[in-house]
Amino acid sequence: MRMNFSRNMILAVFMLGTFAVGMTEYVVTGLLTQFAEDLNVEVSTTGLLLTVYAISVAIFGPILRIVTLKFSPKPLLLALMILFILSNILAATAPNFDILLLSRLFSAAMHAPFFGICMYIAISISDPTKRTGAIAAVQGGLTIAIMIGVPFGSFLGGMFDWRLVFWFMAALGLLTLIGILVTTPNIRPSEVPKVKDELQMLKNKNVLMTIAIIVLGFSGVFTAYTFKEPMYREFAGFDVTGITLGLFFFGLGAVIGNFVSGSVRPSRLTSRLLLALAALAVVLVSFTHLLAFAPMAIVMSFLFGAGTFGTTPLLNAKIILAAKEAPSLSGTIAASVFNLANAIGAALGSFLLGAGFSYTTITYVAGAMITFGLILTFINVKTEDRSVYEA
Repeated sequence: MRMNFSRNMILAVFMLGTFAVGMTEYVVTGLLTQFAEDLNVEVSTTGLLLTVYAISVAIFGPILRIVTLKFSPKPLLLALMILFILSNILAATAPNFDILLLSRLFSAAMHAPFFGICMYIAISISDPTKRTGAIAAVQGGLTIAIMIGVPFGSFLGGMFDWRLVFWFMAALGLLTLIGILVTTPNIRPSEVPKVKDELQMLKNKNVLMTIAIIVLGFSGVFTAYTFKEPMYREFAGFDVTGITLGLFFFGLGAVIGNFVSGSVRPSRLTSRLLLALAALAVVLVSFTHLLAFAPMAIVMSFLFGAGTFGTTPLLNAKIILAAKEAPSLSGTIAASVFNLANAIGAALGSFLLGAGFSYTTITYVAGAMITFGLILTFINVKTEDRSVYEA
Protein backbone atom coordinates (compact mmCIF):
# COMPACT_ATOMS: atom_id res chain seq x y z
CA MET A 1 0.00 0.00 0.00
CA ARG A 2 1.35 3.41 -0.99
CA MET A 3 1.68 5.95 1.85
CA ASN A 4 0.87 9.62 1.29
CA PHE A 5 3.22 12.00 3.09
CA SER A 6 2.44 15.58 4.08
CA ARG A 7 3.77 18.61 2.25
CA ASN A 8 5.96 19.47 5.24
CA MET A 9 7.50 15.99 5.29
CA ILE A 10 8.33 16.19 1.57
CA LEU A 11 9.82 19.66 2.00
CA ALA A 12 11.86 18.39 4.96
CA VAL A 13 13.42 15.70 2.75
CA PHE A 14 14.18 18.30 0.08
CA MET A 15 15.77 20.50 2.75
CA LEU A 16 17.98 17.60 3.85
CA GLY A 17 19.06 17.15 0.24
CA THR A 18 19.75 20.84 -0.34
CA PHE A 19 21.57 20.92 3.01
CA ALA A 20 23.91 18.19 1.79
CA VAL A 21 24.40 19.77 -1.64
CA GLY A 22 24.85 23.24 -0.14
CA MET A 23 27.38 21.97 2.38
CA THR A 24 29.33 20.31 -0.43
CA GLU A 25 29.47 23.57 -2.36
CA TYR A 26 30.40 25.96 0.45
CA VAL A 27 32.26 23.89 3.06
CA VAL A 28 35.51 24.31 1.09
CA THR A 29 35.58 28.01 2.07
CA GLY A 30 36.28 26.92 5.65
CA LEU A 31 38.97 24.41 4.64
CA LEU A 32 41.17 26.40 2.25
CA THR A 33 44.15 26.39 4.61
CA GLN A 34 43.87 22.62 5.20
CA PHE A 35 43.69 21.89 1.46
CA ALA A 36 46.70 24.12 0.77
CA GLU A 37 48.84 22.45 3.44
CA ASP A 38 47.86 18.84 2.76
CA LEU A 39 47.86 18.97 -1.06
CA ASN A 40 50.83 21.36 -1.45
CA VAL A 41 49.07 24.21 -3.30
CA GLU A 42 48.70 27.94 -2.67
CA VAL A 43 45.64 29.29 -0.83
CA SER A 44 44.76 31.36 -3.91
CA THR A 45 44.77 28.12 -5.95
CA THR A 46 42.39 26.37 -3.56
CA GLY A 47 39.83 29.06 -4.42
CA LEU A 48 39.44 27.14 -7.69
CA LEU A 49 37.50 24.48 -5.75
CA LEU A 50 34.66 26.99 -5.45
CA THR A 51 35.16 28.54 -8.88
CA VAL A 52 35.25 25.24 -10.78
CA TYR A 53 32.20 24.00 -8.87
CA ALA A 54 30.26 27.13 -9.76
CA ILE A 55 31.27 27.03 -13.43
CA SER A 56 30.23 23.38 -13.65
CA VAL A 57 26.83 24.19 -12.12
CA ALA A 58 26.35 27.09 -14.53
CA ILE A 59 27.31 25.15 -17.66
CA PHE A 60 26.53 21.48 -17.11
CA GLY A 61 23.46 21.94 -14.89
CA PRO A 62 21.18 23.37 -17.61
CA ILE A 63 22.56 20.94 -20.21
CA LEU A 64 21.82 17.95 -17.97
CA ARG A 65 18.32 19.27 -17.21
CA ILE A 66 17.52 19.89 -20.88
CA VAL A 67 18.68 16.39 -21.80
CA THR A 68 16.51 14.88 -19.04
CA LEU A 69 13.52 17.22 -19.43
CA LYS A 70 11.15 14.38 -20.45
CA PHE A 71 12.16 12.14 -17.53
CA SER A 72 9.87 11.78 -14.52
CA PRO A 73 10.99 14.00 -11.61
CA LYS A 74 11.28 11.34 -8.88
CA PRO A 75 13.56 8.84 -10.72
CA LEU A 76 15.68 11.77 -11.87
CA LEU A 77 16.07 13.04 -8.31
CA LEU A 78 17.21 9.57 -7.23
CA ALA A 79 19.78 9.36 -10.05
CA LEU A 80 21.12 12.83 -9.22
CA MET A 81 21.54 11.93 -5.56
CA ILE A 82 23.46 8.76 -6.47
CA LEU A 83 25.85 10.93 -8.51
CA PHE A 84 26.20 13.21 -5.49
CA ILE A 85 27.13 10.32 -3.19
CA LEU A 86 29.74 8.95 -5.60
CA SER A 87 31.32 12.36 -6.15
CA ASN A 88 31.82 12.89 -2.43
CA ILE A 89 33.36 9.46 -2.03
CA LEU A 90 35.80 10.42 -4.81
CA ALA A 91 36.63 13.66 -2.97
CA ALA A 92 37.19 11.83 0.32
CA THR A 93 39.70 9.48 -1.32
CA ALA A 94 41.38 12.05 -3.63
CA PRO A 95 45.17 11.51 -3.68
CA ASN A 96 45.92 14.99 -5.05
CA PHE A 97 44.40 18.39 -5.80
CA ASP A 98 43.51 17.52 -9.42
CA ILE A 99 41.33 14.56 -8.37
CA LEU A 100 39.68 16.69 -5.70
CA LEU A 101 38.94 19.27 -8.39
CA LEU A 102 37.49 16.53 -10.64
CA SER A 103 35.17 15.37 -7.86
CA ARG A 104 33.84 18.92 -7.65
CA LEU A 105 32.88 18.80 -11.33
CA PHE A 106 30.77 15.68 -10.80
CA SER A 107 28.97 16.94 -7.69
CA ALA A 108 28.36 20.31 -9.34
CA ALA A 109 26.74 18.77 -12.44
CA MET A 110 23.80 17.53 -10.33
CA HIS A 111 23.43 20.70 -8.26
CA ALA A 112 21.20 22.90 -10.47
CA PRO A 113 18.89 20.10 -11.73
CA PHE A 114 18.44 18.84 -8.16
CA PHE A 115 17.50 22.28 -6.83
CA GLY A 116 15.32 22.96 -9.87
CA ILE A 117 13.33 19.72 -9.61
CA CYS A 118 12.91 20.11 -5.85
CA MET A 119 11.53 23.63 -6.36
CA TYR A 120 9.25 22.42 -9.17
CA ILE A 121 7.74 19.72 -6.92
CA ALA A 122 7.58 22.10 -3.93
CA ILE A 123 5.61 24.65 -5.95
CA SER A 124 3.38 21.91 -7.38
CA ILE A 125 2.29 20.73 -3.92
CA SER A 126 1.79 24.29 -2.54
CA ASP A 127 -1.03 26.82 -2.70
CA PRO A 128 -0.38 29.77 -5.07
CA THR A 129 0.00 32.20 -2.15
CA LYS A 130 2.73 29.99 -0.62
CA ARG A 131 4.96 29.74 -3.70
CA THR A 132 7.64 32.12 -2.42
CA GLY A 133 7.67 30.22 0.87
CA ALA A 134 8.03 26.88 -0.95
CA ILE A 135 11.04 28.21 -2.86
CA ALA A 136 12.54 29.52 0.40
CA ALA A 137 11.96 26.14 2.07
CA VAL A 138 13.98 24.33 -0.59
CA GLN A 139 16.64 27.05 -0.40
CA GLY A 140 16.46 26.75 3.39
CA GLY A 141 18.46 23.54 3.38
CA LEU A 142 21.34 25.40 1.78
CA THR A 143 21.21 28.23 4.31
CA ILE A 144 21.10 25.77 7.22
CA ALA A 145 24.17 24.16 5.66
CA ILE A 146 25.81 27.58 5.76
CA MET A 147 24.88 27.96 9.44
CA ILE A 148 25.67 24.45 10.71
CA GLY A 149 27.29 22.38 7.96
CA VAL A 150 30.06 24.79 6.93
CA PRO A 151 31.29 25.67 10.46
CA PHE A 152 30.98 22.02 11.49
CA GLY A 153 32.95 20.96 8.41
CA SER A 154 35.55 23.64 9.12
CA PHE A 155 35.87 22.43 12.72
CA LEU A 156 36.00 18.76 11.70
CA GLY A 157 38.62 19.44 9.03
CA GLY A 158 40.65 21.72 11.28
CA MET A 159 40.68 19.41 14.29
CA PHE A 160 40.93 16.06 12.48
CA ASP A 161 41.03 15.53 8.71
CA TRP A 162 39.26 17.36 5.86
CA ARG A 163 38.53 13.98 4.21
CA LEU A 164 36.11 13.13 7.02
CA VAL A 165 33.99 16.09 5.88
CA PHE A 166 33.37 14.51 2.47
CA TRP A 167 32.58 11.11 4.02
CA PHE A 168 30.01 12.90 6.19
CA MET A 169 28.40 14.49 3.13
CA ALA A 170 28.26 11.14 1.34
CA ALA A 171 26.36 9.77 4.36
CA LEU A 172 23.92 12.69 4.21
CA GLY A 173 23.41 11.92 0.53
CA LEU A 174 22.50 8.32 1.38
CA LEU A 175 19.89 9.49 3.92
CA THR A 176 18.43 11.87 1.34
CA LEU A 177 18.29 9.10 -1.25
CA ILE A 178 16.23 6.97 1.11
CA GLY A 179 13.99 9.92 2.01
CA ILE A 180 13.24 10.74 -1.64
CA LEU A 181 12.54 7.09 -2.41
CA VAL A 182 10.05 6.78 0.47
CA THR A 183 8.27 10.15 0.63
CA THR A 184 8.38 11.99 -2.69
CA PRO A 185 5.38 11.73 -5.04
CA ASN A 186 6.16 11.18 -8.70
CA ILE A 187 4.46 14.33 -9.96
CA ARG A 188 4.24 14.53 -13.72
CA PRO A 189 3.35 17.64 -15.74
CA SER A 190 0.00 17.52 -17.56
CA GLU A 191 1.93 17.77 -20.84
CA VAL A 192 5.42 16.50 -21.65
CA PRO A 193 7.72 19.54 -21.43
CA LYS A 194 9.14 20.77 -24.73
CA VAL A 195 12.64 22.21 -24.73
CA LYS A 196 11.77 24.84 -27.35
CA ASP A 197 8.82 26.11 -25.31
CA GLU A 198 10.73 26.15 -22.02
CA LEU A 199 13.66 28.07 -23.51
CA GLN A 200 11.26 30.92 -24.32
CA MET A 201 11.95 32.08 -20.75
CA LEU A 202 15.24 33.49 -22.08
CA LYS A 203 13.19 36.06 -24.04
CA ASN A 204 11.23 37.12 -20.95
CA LYS A 205 12.28 40.69 -20.02
CA ASN A 206 11.60 40.15 -16.31
CA VAL A 207 13.78 37.05 -16.29
CA LEU A 208 16.59 38.66 -18.30
CA MET A 209 16.75 41.71 -16.04
CA THR A 210 16.91 39.56 -12.92
CA ILE A 211 19.68 37.46 -14.48
CA ALA A 212 21.60 40.69 -15.19
CA ILE A 213 21.23 41.80 -11.56
CA ILE A 214 22.56 38.45 -10.34
CA VAL A 215 25.48 38.13 -12.77
CA LEU A 216 26.63 41.76 -12.87
CA GLY A 217 25.77 42.78 -9.32
CA PHE A 218 25.12 39.97 -6.85
CA SER A 219 28.30 38.19 -8.02
CA GLY A 220 30.19 40.70 -5.86
CA VAL A 221 29.09 38.71 -2.81
CA PHE A 222 31.26 35.78 -3.85
CA THR A 223 34.28 38.01 -4.50
CA ALA A 224 34.44 38.53 -0.74
CA TYR A 225 32.70 35.35 0.49
CA THR A 226 35.31 33.00 -0.98
CA PHE A 227 38.01 34.34 1.32
CA LYS A 228 36.12 34.75 4.60
CA GLU A 229 38.27 32.16 6.37
CA PRO A 230 41.66 33.82 5.71
CA MET A 231 40.07 37.23 6.45
CA TYR A 232 39.05 35.93 9.88
CA ARG A 233 42.63 34.81 10.49
CA GLU A 234 44.28 38.05 9.30
CA PHE A 235 41.97 40.74 10.71
CA ALA A 236 40.26 39.12 13.70
CA GLY A 237 43.14 36.80 14.68
CA PHE A 238 40.74 33.85 14.89
CA ASP A 239 41.95 30.27 15.32
CA VAL A 240 39.89 27.18 14.38
CA THR A 241 37.36 27.82 17.15
CA GLY A 242 36.96 31.50 16.26
CA ILE A 243 36.57 30.72 12.56
CA THR A 244 33.94 28.11 13.38
CA LEU A 245 32.04 30.70 15.46
CA GLY A 246 32.27 33.30 12.68
CA LEU A 247 31.02 30.84 10.08
CA PHE A 248 28.19 29.77 12.38
CA PHE A 249 26.93 33.34 12.81
CA PHE A 250 27.22 33.93 9.07
CA GLY A 251 25.00 30.87 8.64
CA LEU A 252 22.60 31.97 11.37
CA GLY A 253 22.14 35.24 9.52
CA ALA A 254 21.68 33.29 6.29
CA VAL A 255 18.89 31.14 7.74
CA ILE A 256 17.04 34.09 9.26
CA GLY A 257 17.44 36.19 6.11
CA ASN A 258 16.23 33.34 3.90
CA PHE A 259 13.04 32.60 5.81
CA VAL A 260 12.21 36.28 6.38
CA SER A 261 12.47 36.85 2.63
CA GLY A 262 10.42 33.71 2.03
CA SER A 263 7.45 35.46 3.66
CA VAL A 264 7.56 38.34 1.18
CA ARG A 265 4.51 38.51 -1.09
CA PRO A 266 5.32 38.11 -4.81
CA SER A 267 4.06 41.64 -5.55
CA ARG A 268 6.71 43.13 -3.21
CA LEU A 269 9.74 41.20 -4.41
CA THR A 270 11.42 44.12 -6.21
CA SER A 271 10.92 46.71 -3.45
CA ARG A 272 12.36 44.34 -0.84
CA LEU A 273 15.24 43.54 -3.18
CA LEU A 274 16.22 47.23 -3.25
CA LEU A 275 16.50 47.31 0.53
CA ALA A 276 18.42 44.04 0.72
CA LEU A 277 21.03 45.06 -1.88
CA ALA A 278 21.58 48.48 -0.30
CA ALA A 279 22.19 46.92 3.13
CA LEU A 280 24.48 44.27 1.66
CA ALA A 281 26.66 46.88 -0.09
CA VAL A 282 27.20 48.74 3.20
CA VAL A 283 28.13 45.52 5.01
CA LEU A 284 30.71 44.53 2.40
CA VAL A 285 32.46 47.90 2.23
CA SER A 286 32.83 48.04 6.03
CA PHE A 287 33.55 44.32 6.53
CA THR A 288 37.34 44.18 7.03
CA HIS A 289 37.43 47.48 8.94
CA LEU A 290 35.27 46.03 11.70
CA LEU A 291 36.69 42.50 11.83
CA ALA A 292 39.56 43.60 14.09
CA PHE A 293 37.07 43.97 16.97
CA ALA A 294 36.09 40.44 17.99
CA PRO A 295 32.44 41.20 18.95
CA MET A 296 31.96 43.21 15.75
CA ALA A 297 33.50 40.36 13.72
CA ILE A 298 30.62 38.17 14.88
CA VAL A 299 28.06 40.90 14.19
CA MET A 300 29.45 41.53 10.69
CA SER A 301 29.45 37.80 9.97
CA PHE A 302 25.76 37.67 10.91
CA LEU A 303 24.89 40.70 8.77
CA PHE A 304 26.90 39.36 5.81
CA GLY A 305 24.96 36.08 5.97
CA ALA A 306 21.57 37.78 6.43
CA GLY A 307 22.19 40.12 3.51
CA THR A 308 23.50 37.45 1.17
CA PHE A 309 20.86 34.80 1.73
CA GLY A 310 18.06 37.25 2.43
CA THR A 311 18.60 38.48 -1.12
CA THR A 312 18.85 35.04 -2.75
CA PRO A 313 15.20 33.88 -2.37
CA LEU A 314 13.97 37.23 -3.69
CA LEU A 315 16.03 36.84 -6.86
CA ASN A 316 15.14 33.15 -7.17
CA ALA A 317 11.44 33.92 -6.89
CA LYS A 318 11.67 36.75 -9.44
CA ILE A 319 13.02 34.29 -12.02
CA ILE A 320 10.86 31.26 -11.23
CA LEU A 321 7.55 33.10 -10.84
CA ALA A 322 8.12 35.29 -13.90
CA ALA A 323 9.10 32.35 -16.16
CA LYS A 324 5.60 30.94 -16.48
CA GLU A 325 6.52 29.46 -19.87
CA ALA A 326 9.21 27.27 -18.24
CA PRO A 327 7.85 25.50 -15.12
CA SER A 328 10.26 22.57 -15.52
CA LEU A 329 13.42 24.49 -16.43
CA SER A 330 13.19 27.80 -14.54
CA GLY A 331 14.45 26.47 -11.19
CA THR A 332 17.49 24.91 -12.82
CA ILE A 333 18.27 28.09 -14.75
CA ALA A 334 17.95 30.13 -11.55
CA ALA A 335 20.37 27.85 -9.68
CA SER A 336 22.78 27.92 -12.62
CA VAL A 337 22.73 31.71 -12.86
CA PHE A 338 23.57 32.04 -9.18
CA ASN A 339 26.51 29.72 -9.62
CA LEU A 340 27.66 31.63 -12.69
CA ALA A 341 27.71 34.68 -10.42
CA ASN A 342 29.54 32.57 -7.84
CA ALA A 343 32.18 31.63 -10.42
CA ILE A 344 32.64 35.21 -11.60
CA GLY A 345 32.93 36.54 -8.06
CA ALA A 346 35.27 33.80 -6.82
CA ALA A 347 37.49 34.05 -9.93
CA LEU A 348 37.72 37.83 -9.53
CA GLY A 349 38.60 37.47 -5.84
CA SER A 350 41.28 34.88 -6.65
CA PHE A 351 42.69 37.13 -9.39
CA LEU A 352 42.84 40.17 -7.11
CA LEU A 353 44.47 38.17 -4.32
CA GLY A 354 46.98 36.60 -6.70
CA ALA A 355 47.82 40.06 -8.10
CA GLY A 356 48.76 41.27 -4.64
CA PHE A 357 45.66 43.26 -3.70
CA SER A 358 44.58 43.30 -0.07
CA TYR A 359 41.47 41.68 1.37
CA THR A 360 40.15 45.18 2.09
CA THR A 361 40.40 46.08 -1.60
CA ILE A 362 38.57 42.86 -2.44
CA THR A 363 35.65 43.85 -0.19
CA TYR A 364 35.57 47.34 -1.75
CA VAL A 365 35.29 45.76 -5.21
CA ALA A 366 32.56 43.46 -3.91
CA GLY A 367 30.61 46.40 -2.48
CA ALA A 368 30.91 48.31 -5.77
CA MET A 369 29.52 45.35 -7.70
CA ILE A 370 26.55 45.05 -5.34
CA THR A 371 25.93 48.78 -5.80
CA PHE A 372 25.79 48.26 -9.56
CA GLY A 373 23.21 45.52 -8.98
CA LEU A 374 21.25 48.03 -6.92
CA ILE A 375 21.29 50.50 -9.83
CA LEU A 376 20.00 47.77 -12.18
CA THR A 377 17.21 47.03 -9.68
CA PHE A 378 16.17 50.71 -9.70
CA ILE A 379 15.93 50.47 -13.49
CA ASN A 380 13.95 47.24 -13.12
CA VAL A 381 11.35 49.05 -10.99
CA LYS A 382 10.50 51.15 -14.05
CA THR A 383 10.59 48.38 -16.67
CA GLU A 384 9.28 45.13 -15.19
CA ASP A 385 5.86 43.60 -15.82
CA ARG A 386 4.48 43.28 -12.30
CA SER A 387 1.43 41.30 -13.40
CA VAL A 388 3.48 38.08 -13.69
CA TYR A 389 3.96 38.03 -9.92
CA GLU A 390 0.27 38.01 -9.13
CA ALA A 391 -1.02 34.75 -7.62
